[in-house]
Amino acid sequence: MGFVQSVMFSAKVLLLNTTLAWYFFQPADVPQAYLGLTFNWGALLGWPAVKGSLDPAVVLPLYMSGVCLTLVYDTIYAHQDKEDDLKVGVKSTALRFGALTKNWVTGFGIILVLLISASVYLLFNMFNFLKNLVSLMTASGQLAWQIWNSNIEFTFFCNL
Repeated sequence: MGFVQSVMFSAKVLLLNTTLAWYFFQPADVPQAYLGLTFNWGALLGWPAVKGSLDPAVVLPLYMSGVCLTLVYDTIYAHQDKEDDLKVGVKSTALRFGALTKNWVTGFGIILVLLISASVYLLFNMFNFLKNLVSLMTASGQLAWQIWNSNIEFTFFCNL
C-alpha cells in the first residue's frame, strides 16, 4: 500500500469512525470497546505504510491486542466517573462489569498478552521470540501489578 492509498484508507476509516461514534457511544454498555476499535486502527494503517503490504496474521492480533489494552486501562479509568455516569445516564464498562471489573480486566489482559505473543511469534522466528519472551513476561507482570493494585472502589486509586 503506497502513500496515496494509505491516505485514502485513513480518510475512509476516519470518516467511518466519526460517523459511527455518536451511535456507539450513546446506547452501548461498552463504549470502551468502540474506543479501542477506533484508537488502535493505526496498527492496520501503520503496518502497510512501513512494510508495503498488509500481513493479517501479524497485524490483526496486534490490532486486537490494542483493543484489549484500551479495554483494560479505560475500564479502570471509567471507575473514577461511575457516580457521575449514573447521574447523567452515561453507560460504561465500569458500570456494566461492576464488582467483577477486575476479573473482566484480567481476562482482557491475558488475551492482550496472548495476542501480542502471537504477533511477535509470527513476525520473528522461534529464536527471536525467545529473546523477546523476557520483555513479554516483564510487561505482563507490570500489567498484572497495575490491575490488582488499582482500587476501583475509591476514585483516587483508580489511576494506573
